[in-house]
Amino acid sequence: MGKKGLLERLAEGPVVGDGSYVFTLEKRGYVKGGPWTPEATIENPEGVKQLHREFMWAGADVLQAFTFYSTDDKLHLAGNLEGESVTCHDQNEAACKIVQEVAAEGDDVLICGGCSPTPSYMEGKGKEVVQQEFQKQVEVFSHRKEVDFLLCEFMGHVEECEWAIETMKAAGKPIACTMRIGPKGDQNGVLTGECAVRMAKAGADVVGINCLYDINTSLKTIEIMKTALDGAGLSPYLMTQPLGYHCPEVEDMLEGYFHLPEAPFAMEPRLLTRFDVQKFARAAYELGVRYLGGCCGFEPYHIRALAEELAPERGRLPKASAKHEPWGGALKGSMFEFMRKRAGREHWENLKPALGRPDHPVLQNYLDE
Repeated sequence: MGKKGLLERLAEGPVVGDGSYVFTLEKRGYVKGGPWTPEATIENPEGVKQLHREFMWAGADVLQAFTFYSTDDKLHLAGNLEGESVTCHDQNEAACKIVQEVAAEGDDVLICGGCSPTPSYMEGKGKEVVQQEFQKQVEVFSHRKEVDFLLCEFMGHVEECEWAIETMKAAGKPIACTMRIGPKGDQNGVLTGECAVRMAKAGADVVGINCLYDINTSLKTIEIMKTALDGAGLSPYLMTQPLGYHCPEVEDMLEGYFHLPEAPFAMEPRLLTRFDVQKFARAAYELGVRYLGGCCGFEPYHIRALAEELAPERGRLPKASAKHEPWGGALKGSMFEFMRKRAGREHWENLKPALGRPDHPVLQNYLDE
């Protein structure tokens, strides 16, 4: 009996995705912050493999090939020298080999082929040129039977989503599409609900959002999408892979956390706790979201928190839970009495973590435009 595909699994219950790649690999010294391109698949494949393994151990049902920003036009953008030595095809081939090797070590893990937005769209080069860039991304995934579905993510314009989905359909695999939008809509002024409807009508089996906004804003955005889809009589599965940081100040700004002066290299004080992620997972599931993962800032322990919170619905705990008890339960074994008192849900659910930085603002008063 073959493994169940993405749509079969979503019909049965929640699917847990993986988390941050470019941000995490940048911190580990494998990705250059700025271009954020994935040549690590060729230069440092072991670093990529290790992060895949960590997400899988934490409970991810899906491993996404590390192909974010692998388009040829992105590799040459703004003088990026990587485009002189590697191509989109090279990187996607290497990424597929890496993720296939790691997935084979796990239990029934799905492999996702990821596509990302093209600079050609922003430069106004038109549908034909943009779709050529998407075709380059898709062609490697199309011929690999181990790639279970395709994801077009981090899209800022629903028109580009439609062009991408049209190209991806030729691969004959399930399609997910997520946009980097909040409650106000896309970069062209298309409202959030209409974006969801247009993605579904274009042929996406799974629609939703990723990156740029925090968990609370993401819940508001996905609720807008769900309402619009229900009103249009459409029922794709819902997906959200939010930012791993708190940033309520930017909820109504079109480029989200990019407007924060601490982005991208000083975001750590805003990092979500595992308990934030548990609360988000439950709220998203109750809202109807069935594919839950994370984007920039979502570390493996955040994915474990998703998987543990949804364990009753999924029918299992992740392997990483062998070394973890919910709500700090393992603190019962601490040698310190005051620590033992923190072993339980009441302490952690009601805790308001301090910033620990005297004279620092709770929220930013100045946001870059």
